[in-house]
Amino acid sequence: MPTVFSHAAVPLALGVGLGPRIVPPRLLAAGVLVSALPDLDVIAFSWGVPYGSALGHRGFTHSVCAAAAVALAGAALSRSLRAGAGRIVLFLFVAMASHGILDTFTDGGRGVALLWPVSAERFFAPAALRVLEASPIGLTRFLSARGITVLESELRWIWLPALALGLILIGARRAWSGPHHGGHA
Repeated sequence: MPTVFSHAAVPLALGVGLGPRIVPPRLLAAGVLVSALPDLDVIAFSWGVPYGSALGHRGFTHSVCAAAAVALAGAALSRSLRAGAGRIVLFLFVAMASHGILDTFTDGGRGVALLWPVSAERFFAPAALRVLEASPIGLTRFLSARGITVLESELRWIWLPALALGLILIGARRAWSGPHHGGHA
């Protein structure tokens, strides 16, 4: 799995790229929060839940169904997130679903239950695309040479593409809101 820090790259790139009129700061913060939410499932280890269980790590919390449920629940917060319900659902869904998808690109673990509850199968990206170093679980293991290797991998394969996406979206937003459309970004 990528680190909790790097799961935030997707909502940050989208939010900054699309701008505060489309993704208000509170919605952006909620997107960053839900992008990390699936990894709360590591608590299951301390309860003796097997890794491969639907309740285990990379199980149901990493599914598109869980992302949809959280996104729909987020719509109830439209007033405090300062955005319309549809925008909230779409942004929070993408933010949380991106977590499971990013996890499929790691070189470790037992796959991701992306389609739970329709299927208990766990998925990985094709082997040639598993370019992310799996992050060790636990602070002491993370604060090691392995942790540095993971961060270098994430910088290359998550943060640089996210930066590129954000810049492309900023450019598109500025082009769209240029003089011929009567506004500024």
